[in-house]
Amino acid sequence: MDPVTQGALGAALPQTAATPRQMAQATFCGALAGMAPDLDVLIRSSTDPLLFLEYHRQFTHSLAFIPVGAVVCAAIFHFAVGRRRGWAPRTTYAFSFLGYATHALLDACTSYGTMLLWPFASDRIAWNNVSIVDPLVTLPLVILVLLARWRRNRRYAVAAMAWALAYLMLGVVARDRAEAHATALASRRGHMPARLETKPGFANLFVWKSIYEVDGRYRIDAIRLSLFGEAVVYEGSSVPKLHLARDFPWLDAQSQQARDIERFRWFSDDFLAVDPQQPNRIGDVRYSLLPHHIRPLWAITLREDAGSRDHVDYQNNRTRDDSTLTTFWRMLRGQPLP
Repeated sequence: MDPVTQGALGAALPQTAATPRQMAQATFCGALAGMAPDLDVLIRSSTDPLLFLEYHRQFTHSLAFIPVGAVVCAAIFHFAVGRRRGWAPRTTYAFSFLGYATHALLDACTSYGTMLLWPFASDRIAWNNVSIVDPLVTLPLVILVLLARWRRNRRYAVAAMAWALAYLMLGVVARDRAEAHATALASRRGHMPARLETKPGFANLFVWKSIYEVDGRYRIDAIRLSLFGEAVVYEGSSVPKLHLARDFPWLDAQSQQARDIERFRWFSDDFLAVDPQQPNRIGDVRYSLLPHHIRPLWAITLREDAGSRDHVDYQNNRTRDDSTLTTFWRMLRGQPLP
């Protein structure tokens, strides 16, 4: 998730075990250790644009790496701050461990994919029960963590953890409801999906993106859940699943571009399709600014004139206009689209 939520949850857990005199230490160590795993974004290459995809949410986010990450964080905190303030090294490590341990599990609740079982498995685990950014979980969490620090009372931290867990469990319920509606939608169309997933829309648990694969195509829709009434379905469109022999007959299977496609396929859990507007562009159809659109947030572009050792180009597409925000707001309110 976003760094603010990671830091707040990282602080909340050690705060629940801190005495009033230890509250500053628990907040400091927990918050920074809770954000530390995302330093893997610094692993990049000027010549290999996909290297960061392989290492983000990899070993630093592994459950097996938590003790190691906590040692590194605790050592830095001790020499930077702890010695001057008289913090006990064991306590610094314990608070760092608790803060660091929250990060990967929280990330696995999103839809991006986290390698929790590295180095024993390379699966990217995604529970799809919360958006990468969601103020409804973040703001109460931050407020309660600050109150725990200010009043030196760990009951606020316990409330913060309870709120985070309750919201994440609510996300599980919403995800299952969205999947049930998506399955019913596919059935009404006479489709038997080879696989189906739902992912929360941006910053909420009401609007969900539905993706299912049927007959070699991906069908994408949006589902707006309701607390009491019927769900609203915003029908999207479909796109053929990537097929290299058909879509890129000129591609050398031994080239670096072909290897890069397979790396991108692993990262995207094989939810790949050629961009209908750019035939040399392969997009990850799991993510788009509007949940019923096939306009991928990230994609790779191939060049027919590339050399055998040339990499693909990686692109982000986060441009939006007023119509995008207006459409999303209408969907969030469950209103019909023009």
